[in-house]
Amino acid sequence: MTSLPKSSSHFNGGAVTYNHEAKENLLDVQHETLETEGAVCESTAKQMVAGALKRFDADYAVATTGIMGPPSDNDEKPVGTVWIAAGNSEMIVTKQLNLGYDRQRNIQSTALQALNLLRQFIIENDVE
Repeated sequence: MTSLPKSSSHFNGGAVTYNHEAKENLLDVQHETLETEGAVCESTAKQMVAGALKRFDADYAVATTGIMGPPSDNDEKPVGTVWIAAGNSEMIVTKQLNLGYDRQRNIQSTALQALNLLRQFIIENDVE
């Protein structure tokens, strides 16, 4: 996102919100959502986008939340369960991913798919 010169003219910032507290404090994810549905769910992904739009005064935002690996005791949400979201102040779209790779490939696939979701969202909703 920032590898090109003058990227600051179109990229306001980003946040890595790895734990619940960071999601709540930086992106305004509701505590109740995290307690009842968990960090890896559609509601959390949507709230992360809404929070990023507000926090960074952005036109568009993208968010990811998932379980990348290694395997754990969590049978309800296995490794590779990911929610991605993209949107603007008018609408937020989401997509659930069920990846079956190792941690590194899950992270790479999530990033690529999230950026593609954002790209598609901008193309489909760009109003001039």
